[in-house]
Amino acid sequence: MLFCHSQPESYHQHSASYIREALAPFLKNEEARLMAENGASRSPFQYILCAATSPAVKQQEESLTYLNQGQSYEIRMLNRKLVEYTDISSKYVKSIVRVVFHDRRLQYMEHQQLEGWRWNRPGDRILDIDIPLSVGIQEPRSHPMHLNTIEFLWDPVKNASVFIQVNCISTEFTPRKHGGEKGVPFRIQVDTFTSNEHGEYLEHVHSSSCQVKVFKPKGADRKLKTDREKIDKKTLQDRDKYQPSHDTTLLKECSPWPDALNLTINSSSSTPSPVYHSSPTSCGFTDGDCSPNQQGDLLMPACSDHLLPSSSPQDTQQWLHRHRFSPYSRLFTSFSGGDLLRMSREDLIQICGPADGIRLFNTMKGRCIQPRLTIYVCQQQARHQPAIKPGGGEIYHALYLEELTLLDLSEKIALLYSISPQQITHIYRLKSNGIHVLVSDEMVQNFREETSFILSTIRDENTEGFHVVLK
Repeated sequence: MLFCHSQPESYHQHSASYIREALAPFLKNEEARLMAENGASRSPFQYILCAATSPAVKQQEESLTYLNQGQSYEIRMLNRKLVEYTDISSKYVKSIVRVVFHDRRLQYMEHQQLEGWRWNRPGDRILDIDIPLSVGIQEPRSHPMHLNTIEFLWDPVKNASVFIQVNCISTEFTPRKHGGEKGVPFRIQVDTFTSNEHGEYLEHVHSSSCQVKVFKPKGADRKLKTDREKIDKKTLQDRDKYQPSHDTTLLKECSPWPDALNLTINSSSSTPSPVYHSSPTSCGFTDGDCSPNQQGDLLMPACSDHLLPSSSPQDTQQWLHRHRFSPYSRLFTSFSGGDLLRMSREDLIQICGPADGIRLFNTMKGRCIQPRLTIYVCQQQARHQPAIKPGGGEIYHALYLEELTLLDLSEKIALLYSISPQQITHIYRLKSNGIHVLVSDEMVQNFREETSFILSTIRDENTEGFHVVLK
């Protein structure tokens, strides 16, 4: 499928001024530095992320840019030799944009980290492309198994703009201990390839990247404002130690990402994959009492999303992606829900292999994992609030814990109230003598089966989160 937006003639006529405008904050210093590099050859490409850099970064450090979760940001794909000449022989080039970890430690654990994110956010993508806003790109693709990667073609003679959305936040990959931890930095990297005589985009020509942190919506704006106020309070002598803030971020040249070439080879024969733009909607606790999610009180994962016989082929494809059967989505492209449900266990094992075949069969039949612990919770009512059930009784909600940990308990409570687990700072248990005991993994492991609790919340004055009290 071809995604392309027609460009006005003035776009091409004034492309040189377009480049100068985008590079204005950096052009003078950057050109002087590059020309002094012993006559080294320069790549014709330049990428600009249209988001402001932080002023609270010291001169010798790499620039840092704050982004809002789910917001569309433009990356301008520029050919700075456009007004001179171009060494690119092919008409189009392929660019692969990815969001990766900045810290080397997390880079080694990238597969495990992304798999954990996929498990907690089924059906969502870390990186999306906003096609309606993008200009001059063709054949955009997103790989179902590469949630942090998108790719597309563009004409380097005409330049292009791609709008991206980062759907994860930096604190999702931070081990939660006491609340208020700093989020991990990411890198946005662009790798560009040209095609060979066989039409395969295998020849690497340029890579560049920048450092970013992703916040919840509006969080990046608040953080940038805080940094500016912090710098404004410093003396002129201290301000010189920090980089000036720019309205746009220049991606600096870097080495290609290790698996960029393999991804290009594997995707050369694949068809465009669907791009998911879903992101969870969250709401916080109110200052008083709040009501749980009304979509059901049996929070038992993987049991509420059944494949129905009436499911269309499109619905079946989405179901396969949500349950991590993306490698077989092309195989079952024309299958409806009824077609899949009519297949036997032996059929699926023969098609998908023993491990995935058995897992697919059990998932289709709705066989759920038996929880290790079941507890019941009820939101505490205010005194002036009327009873929510005829007869004055309370309504309890069942929480099923697959792991006897504080983290699993926090996630289940957060899911019940449609908020992020990071908004829960601490969980306490109120004892009969009036003391508050901090809940730990050991305490959760010693909860009795089908214990009932009444939940109350206290706003954390230091953060935007809440303390949860179990009575």
